[in-house]
Amino acid sequence: MAELDIQISIEEGEWPSEDALHALADRVLETAATYLRETEKQPFPKMVPEVSLVFTDDASIQDINAEWRGKDKPTNVLSFPAFPVQPGKVPGPMLGDIIIARETVAREAVELEKSFDDHLTHLMVHGFLHLFGYDHNNDTEAEIMEGLETRILAKLGLSDPYEGQDLKMEP
Repeated sequence: MAELDIQISIEEGEWPSEDALHALADRVLETAATYLRETEKQPFPKMVPEVSLVFTDDASIQDINAEWRGKDKPTNVLSFPAFPVQPGKVPGPMLGDIIIARETVAREAVELEKSFDDHLTHLMVHGFLHLFGYDHNNDTEAEIMEGLETRILAKLGLSDPYEGQDLKMEP
């Protein structure tokens, strides 16, 4: 049984096909949801929750980042929970939106010497955790969130994205 109803929208940028993105998102987000439910005892709503993934470009995400966060620059991923939620609490049936920028993902993947798909996978997990109330505004929150990311990515066969690097997710 599916843990999530995943909606995909390609807005801007040179992304893989919608089918390819959906296959990746299904694998990544279903793994993350299962991990949260089984390992972290994260409660889920009774109905299958919906999450929206929007794939765009740097110009579009910069506009969104400026409008909603007051940061007039592109970023790799933005998450907008549909309802306020805290880790460990039941989220609403609509989890929210995850928006990812193509050029930033590609540039960071090269800088990190990782494949595009591996970095995109990390950003999907990162954005998904934000929809459950996890954050990285201080060292304690960042340690918890990064630990979850690392363990979920290990379930997907990927190494620790933070090991040996200074690139941390922007608060």
